[in-house]
Amino acid sequence: MKRFLRDIYINRIWLLMVLPGTIWLLLFSYLPMFGQVLAFKKFRIDPDGFFASVMNSEWVGLDNFKYLFSTNDAFIITRNTILYNLIFIVLGLIAAVTTAILLSELANKKLSKVYQTGMLFPHFISWVIGSYFVFTFLSSEHGLLNNILSWFHIDPISWYSDPKYWPFILVFISLWKGIGYGSIVYLAAIVGIDRTYYEAAMIDGASKWKQIKHVTLPMIKPLMIILTIMNLGRIFNSDFGLFFQVPRDSGALYPVTNVIDTFVYRGLMTLGDIGMSTAAGLYQSAVGFVLVIITNYIVRKIDEESALF
Repeated sequence: MKRFLRDIYINRIWLLMVLPGTIWLLLFSYLPMFGQVLAFKKFRIDPDGFFASVMNSEWVGLDNFKYLFSTNDAFIITRNTILYNLIFIVLGLIAAVTTAILLSELANKKLSKVYQTGMLFPHFISWVIGSYFVFTFLSSEHGLLNNILSWFHIDPISWYSDPKYWPFILVFISLWKGIGYGSIVYLAAIVGIDRTYYEAAMIDGASKWKQIKHVTLPMIKPLMIILTIMNLGRIFNSDFGLFFQVPRDSGALYPVTNVIDTFVYRGLMTLGDIGMSTAAGLYQSAVGFVLVIITNYIVRKIDEESALF
């Protein structure tokens, strides 16, 4: 016990630095886990308060999960959630790594910081504001794209009523918002690479592309693998704002914009079924946990040093 207290005193500065993040993690990640019991109950509000409501609600077993998967939209929301996230993971990885490499290769570092700041700015814009940006381009009456089409004597497109365009729009908007933030980690890793590797490559006559291929990419490969494993763990979770705010909750676009998160939200707002929404959250977390374990196991078999754990 004395040694434990001594270690705390010695590392008190570092512990104080991580204390806010630890408190946030406990309050918003671990404490709510006790509420997962609602996935197996039919929640009813009790006059004695929330905890009494949880304890006194009727046990229904797996009925909430049956409701989630027995709806007509079960296949559509699962398909959309998985396919969109796979595309986001692959294209997001390629875009983030490419952007980080390009920024690191700029000779003018002040200009590099300007570009980096400009690309990072969309990350701090909420999806509500972002949806209005998109609306200025896609509005049927006064949208910029329809005005451009009219200049070429092309009939305007009702963007918010035609689903076929939205898979591409959502992917583009997601990359636009996330590419700056996603490239920061890779840029930091690239900056931390020992420059002697590049000097040795230049002495051997390696071109800039070969330096990237044989030095930069292999050095950041472990980081790419770890972040990809973590992203696969969230493959059943969607960016709610992207799929709800940007399409402006247009019913005509549900076949390509409805995902598990938006489906649960609409079900909760319409039916007020807290048990079903909790079941969906538990389902997403459980599948994500299994995917992380499986993916990490596969990576460990191929390259043990690149595994997450």
